[in-house]
Amino acid sequence: MSNPSKAWDGEQVRTWLERRFEASKLDQAAADRRGYDARDDYDKAAAEERVCRALKGADCTNAQAAFAARLKELIAQDDYRATGIHDDARFERHVRGQLRTLAKMTKANEGFEKTLRYQ
Repeated sequence: MSNPSKAWDGEQVRTWLERRFEASKLDQAAADRRGYDARDDYDKAAAEERVCRALKGADCTNAQAAFAARLKELIAQDDYRATGIHDDARFERHVRGQLRTLAKMTKANEGFEKTLRYQ
């Protein structure tokens, strides 16, 4: 990791993951109500929920290097299975995108302070 201008805050990361987890569940419900045209939105929200669920309770959030290593492990997975999604390939693409975004945030140690529902 590069020299960050601020110290890693594991509690802030866990709070961010928890809030994004809750927001993704709400986004899934909203997309489900919109119907057929919102299938991509549903899959995107389901991908975010899966990523947050995999990381929010992990002890690796206490250290920046450990969190980055866990993200690399998740990115290296071959497939991401989930039930209730509409398109497996699209879901996997969204999961990888979410993981890459988190990896960038982790490397720069910024963005975790943004805890509003809409980002």
